[in-house]
Amino acid sequence: MLNNDVHLARYITIAADIAERIVRGEYQEGQKVFGRSTLAGKYNVSPETIRRALSLLQEVGIVQVSPGVGVVVQSLEAAQKYLEDFDQRRLLHDIHENLMHLLKERDRINQEISKLTVELMNHTLRLEARLARIEEWKVLPESKLVGQPVANSKLDGGKIIAIQRGQEEIIDPAPDTIIQSGDILTIYGSLNEGSKEGLVRV
Repeated sequence: MLNNDVHLARYITIAADIAERIVRGEYQEGQKVFGRSTLAGKYNVSPETIRRALSLLQEVGIVQVSPGVGVVVQSLEAAQKYLEDFDQRRLLHDIHENLMHLLKERDRINQEISKLTVELMNHTLRLEARLARIEEWKVLPESKLVGQPVANSKLDGGKIIAIQRGQEEIIDPAPDTIIQSGDILTIYGSLNEGSKEGLVRV
């Protein structure tokens, strides 16, 4: 099917070129133009392609193809009209080609959008799952954590990932960081009941 489409487009283009030469005055009405073999060589196509082009021109009254006589230019006016129609067809063809290109590009963009949307949703769900496990607890004076280094905090079910101490924020505190009363501990995970003694949820 693809080869036929290319072949069809080629003979229509050749017919338009011959009609344009007639309009430009290279071929006059009543003049015999080159034979099929010569035209086939000129356009570097098969004689069958030339036959189709000439048949098309004959159908619209531009040339007359007669056995033993050859191809004779019949009407300049018909050639002018054919070129006008051809320009319209070519314009419609270009619009169609551009539209198909844009539709393909739209489909590609839509696929990319769908892919990125899925990735965004997956990352969002993972982030929400992590954030849901982050809790903040304030250390009360009676807490057994007061005076203990982070390494000895032994918070079952949770890990200290930050300490808010007044205006200071200690991110990823070192194991020897001493916990003080009033510290607000950012803990990743969910503390069990035993670890909550001396702490109040912020």
